[in-house]
Amino acid sequence: MDGKSATGVALVIAAACFIAACIVAACGGGKSVSPPPPPLTPTASDTPAPAPGPVANAYRLVQTLPQADFDRMLGFAAIPGSPNEAVVLTQGGVIYRVALDGSVPPAVFGDVSGLLIANPGSEEGLLGLAFSPTFAGDGRVFVDYSAGNPRRSVLARFRVADGAMDMSSERIILEVPQPFANHIGGQLAFGPDGFLYWGLGDGGSEGDPQQNGQKTSTLLSSILRLDVSGDTYAVPPTNPFVSVEGARPEKYAYGLRNPWRFSFDPATGDLWAGDVGQNKWEEIDRIVAGGNYGWSIMEGFECFRTTGCDQTGLTLPRAAYGHDFGCSVTGGYVYRGTAMPELQGWYVYGDYCSGMIWALDTTTNGDPVLLAEPGHPITSFGLLPDREVVIISFDKAIYQLERAS
Repeated sequence: MDGKSATGVALVIAAACFIAACIVAACGGGKSVSPPPPPLTPTASDTPAPAPGPVANAYRLVQTLPQADFDRMLGFAAIPGSPNEAVVLTQGGVIYRVALDGSVPPAVFGDVSGLLIANPGSEEGLLGLAFSPTFAGDGRVFVDYSAGNPRRSVLARFRVADGAMDMSSERIILEVPQPFANHIGGQLAFGPDGFLYWGLGDGGSEGDPQQNGQKTSTLLSSILRLDVSGDTYAVPPTNPFVSVEGARPEKYAYGLRNPWRFSFDPATGDLWAGDVGQNKWEEIDRIVAGGNYGWSIMEGFECFRTTGCDQTGLTLPRAAYGHDFGCSVTGGYVYRGTAMPELQGWYVYGDYCSGMIWALDTTTNGDPVLLAEPGHPITSFGLLPDREVVIISFDKAIYQLERAS
């Protein structure tokens, strides 16, 4: 979530600490790039050509949910079984319940502010929320928050009763020590397999000083996969590191610097993530079981520490962009709505610092398409019940993506 501090772009220009990572921002990089496509073998086919993709700069953001005007919003989730309601997360710890049609004023859904670390860093706080896939029956909601003494990331479960979280029902599922106040991660999402996926950054500071990126023995720099259907958590037996000596079996993928927002394609089940870079490259990754995404050997498509490096066994990004286009990627969603059919199967994502929004065809190796340049500090994306895309920002507003004309 680098760059998502309250001072936004000004901090980036000053090369200072921003929300997803306190890094030294540099105007390096270049144009948005993707790996070269594999050779194509022409074949005869009666399959019709796909519909044309999106047109560059043909989209806009329109403010929606005007009653959601809270400070430091960084998450949005529709409430299962309530087609007209969603929750909005704030970094300060308050979770609001909002009516999508504005028919009733917002109400507090939960408040973990009293559980947060005192004097938090700009990347700490309430960072993630996910409803149980069986929420209608068990009323469970899971959150990630930053706690102190010692500094740590907490995965906790609460029960919902009478339309709000029962704060006395907290059950701590897992705690992970955090050596620094940045590169925290915090995203939570249930996969189509029913397991909970939890994103954690490399532990912070700058340049991966503890070398967590390439360690399988730590929970940091990873996306974890957990079975939380019981009272605590269990490791799914199909996790890729279960039988690897010295590795943490909770790990699903690693080599990630600071995965800030990931999501599953509801049509294919593929997992897509934005991984915040150091000082040159921001990247988009398709996450697979056991994947090593290269940090801190690589940043984007480039070697990080040296001009040459061993890339054996590394999974390179699907796409990357340089810091002349932004400085802190915010992962989004594969579009599966109906209002913009030309975006079907395209992964929509953005940058916190520049406010640019792109789409990436998940079925080809083509370059991303710039959809819009609204300039809002994008902290997260969300999906409405009809799978249309909304954008959450630190300018106290939520926007919906739509065609410009």
